[in-house]
Amino acid sequence: MLIPEVVGMRLDGALSEGITATDLVLTITNLLRTKGVVGKFVEFYGPGLKWLSLADRATIANMAPEYGATCGFFPIDEETIKYLKLTNRDADQVALVEAYAKAQGLWNDGAEPTFKDSIELDLTTILPSLAGPKRPQDKILLKDLKATALALTSAASSVAIEGKDFNLSHHDVVIAAITSCTNTSNPSVMIGAGLLARKARQLGLRAKPWVKTSLAPGSQVVTEYLERSGLLEDLESLGFHIVGYGCTTCIGNSGPLDTAITQAIDTNDLTVSGVLSGNRNFEGRINAHVKANYLASPPLVVAFALAGTTAINLAQDPIGKGTNGQDIFLKDIWPSTQEIKDIIEKVITPEIFAERYSTVFDGDILWKAVESTLSKTYTWNDSTYIKHPPYFEMKIDKPADIENAKILALLGDSITTDHISPAGSIKENSPAGKYLLSKSVPEKDFNSYGSRRGNHEVMMRGTFSNIRIKNEMLPGVSGGYTKLLDGQDQQMSIYDASIAYMKTNVPLVIIAGKEYGTGSSRDWAAKGTRLLGVKAVIAESFERIHRSNLVGMGVLPLEFMPGTSRKTLNLTGTEQVSIQGLSADIYPKMALKIIFKGTTEQIVPVLVRIDTEDEIQYFLSSGILPFVLNMLAKQ
Repeated sequence: MLIPEVVGMRLDGALSEGITATDLVLTITNLLRTKGVVGKFVEFYGPGLKWLSLADRATIANMAPEYGATCGFFPIDEETIKYLKLTNRDADQVALVEAYAKAQGLWNDGAEPTFKDSIELDLTTILPSLAGPKRPQDKILLKDLKATALALTSAASSVAIEGKDFNLSHHDVVIAAITSCTNTSNPSVMIGAGLLARKARQLGLRAKPWVKTSLAPGSQVVTEYLERSGLLEDLESLGFHIVGYGCTTCIGNSGPLDTAITQAIDTNDLTVSGVLSGNRNFEGRINAHVKANYLASPPLVVAFALAGTTAINLAQDPIGKGTNGQDIFLKDIWPSTQEIKDIIEKVITPEIFAERYSTVFDGDILWKAVESTLSKTYTWNDSTYIKHPPYFEMKIDKPADIENAKILALLGDSITTDHISPAGSIKENSPAGKYLLSKSVPEKDFNSYGSRRGNHEVMMRGTFSNIRIKNEMLPGVSGGYTKLLDGQDQQMSIYDASIAYMKTNVPLVIIAGKEYGTGSSRDWAAKGTRLLGVKAVIAESFERIHRSNLVGMGVLPLEFMPGTSRKTLNLTGTEQVSIQGLSADIYPKMALKIIFKGTTEQIVPVLVRIDTEDEIQYFLSSGILPFVLNMLAKQ
């Protein structure tokens, strides 16, 4: 196995007044992504830790996929014990954790570990921040957001919205979502959002009418302390009503925008904004109509719902006008650290956790009403939500060279798992939509890809269907399309093309640039790739999680040698691709040759990015699932 390198990140100082854990984590994400920690562990240490709550630490660790690390972690210390007691853990368990950590040398006693490589961050330098408009590592200081937004497209004359008494312009915020993730389980930012809402309400501020607001707490405990403090009422007064628990806007489950608003956006090609407290804002993920999406703390999400635009410098511009017509600034409604601390100490107690989690596995009346049978195996039926997957029935072939494969897509840099994996709503004219219509499912019941992730027929039809993906085989075209290279070379959906190739037993490959597969661990990005008949993905570099997932699905990840790329090779996507060397013994990080046959023939060496012996076995078994099944069958 590979032993990951551990990179240290030393934190010094303390966060300044008014700075949130979100501001800190967006800064860390930017620094670590710039440094390059893909495939590495990141351990946080230093004197700054004593000023970070466990919830703050969890917010930082939760962003590991965004800054590229395999994981980010903190040492065990008094803050850990404090959290265990707060969350009503058994006293014996708490004592065991402390004793074990100290006996094993895992307890943080103040001595700083030594690292081969480290980076330092002074917490006193952190400033109010957002990230966007497309990636979580693209940090923007709050004071610079207006300039960043206007650099995308200049402010245009406003567009009248049919049937409404307001207009819409570039950069107007149409989605403001406190969306469920680690951020919304962090008391400091959630109480902060509630206090900001309370102060705004008292001064007469209201969310702009074109903003779709929502609140998805990270747990029922969050709901409990917002209710006990009275802050939930303040949030609801500004439109932040609880919409549920679990992934919401962050995974594209914002629901539809008002029809009149979407018509205005589409007709006038408006670049409107979303602001959300999640950790992922990749292209096409949040909402098909929203091109610019920014990550921000929950208090800032509320603030931008009040402002209604991202073309604003909230550090100096008024956020709105109060009841008496006076200008109200963000500083007038921003809660102090002490105000937040006072409410946390008053309302968050071990009793809340004991009460809320005592029935956490019982479910509500709707869950209890679901009919089920007592069986060791699942009874498959003709559901459009869950369908028996084909992963165990896929034929396991002996390793062989790949001959005369066609290129399904020719892609650029930073293709994320959100470009690859299905997410968000299902459109009627999409391959997935047509499939559901064929099953007599009306469009109003299509739901989302996330809701139908148990049906591979739906999900494979949505793979590579992101509206912002650009296949360089079709210049000027956005969306999940390709060119079927059958002599007529017609444009069609990637799914339809893959099916056409399958019928004639043509193997397929994907060609891409740097950082292929960045983003969170998304199993369907690999599953869908395999189901579309892709045998290999050839890229300049891979994100660790997706590379591993490709191997786990029996798809071969190949990496161009340094200095070689689709651009240096002048690939157009029309070439035939043969991969030689697979018929011999395969071993980790071996070299292979690829022959690209186009107007000329090019022989190109590539690196096999199967990195361990275990991964070799997964690949030879056509994926990790057949591998495990075969292991069980031998027992």
